[in-house]
Amino acid sequence: MILTLDMGNTNITMGAFEKGKLIFDSRIATDRSMMEDQYAVLITDIMRLYGVSGSDFDGAIIGSVVPALDRCLGSAVLKVTGKIPMKIGPGTKTGVNIRIDNPAQLGADLLAGAVAGVSEYGSPCMIWDLGTATKVSVIDKNGAFLGGSIMPGVMTSSNSLVQNTSLLPNISIEAPKQTIGRDTVSAMQSGIVFGTAAMIDGMIERIENELGYSLSVVATGGFSKNIINHCRRKPVLNETLLLHGLRILYEKNA
Repeated sequence: MILTLDMGNTNITMGAFEKGKLIFDSRIATDRSMMEDQYAVLITDIMRLYGVSGSDFDGAIIGSVVPALDRCLGSAVLKVTGKIPMKIGPGTKTGVNIRIDNPAQLGADLLAGAVAGVSEYGSPCMIWDLGTATKVSVIDKNGAFLGGSIMPGVMTSSNSLVQNTSLLPNISIEAPKQTIGRDTVSAMQSGIVFGTAAMIDGMIERIENELGYSLSVVATGGFSKNIINHCRRKPVLNETLLLHGLRILYEKNA
């Protein structure tokens, strides 16, 4: 069994794979104040919830965009499983031709998403990851990772709007009944949900026009389910895409 952990700025998504099949997946908050023993307890408790023990694992892999917590989480995984986790970074074998200017700058989350996207949906494709930031990765018809775009995330945008204005309240991230809001909350929800969906539609069109051909479109990340149903171009939803990417990367590098 393989343990996969995708550490983002807001959540750590973890999953267990047995013979390529996802047995369970779960999320814990990314907390920079917690110690390795605290993370180890959380991981152990989640495993116990699904009837799994740390000794069941043959290996582990971590993809992280929070370098300050890499050592802490790695030590926690070692304590729980007895295995030193593999970490995604420069030198990791991917099977994907990375054609950005500095491949070493490519985040582990974007790399895992691209690897899983090509494996499950073929190329060309674009991967939308709607998390703390909204990111799109573009893989061309030859299977090469060309780059992409990074935008403020759904909750990041909402929080910024509230924090930098005097009268706007905190809102839930859900679609209002109509685009034209009749009160402050529905107007904000329209802007956040429908505005993000329209931005995705517009970026898909721009990317395809730039390349000169259509791409498969896949969405993942914590806010993907809230947004993509309101896109005119409906992406395929795959909420565990990055975990599958980490599993593939483990198998390529073990």
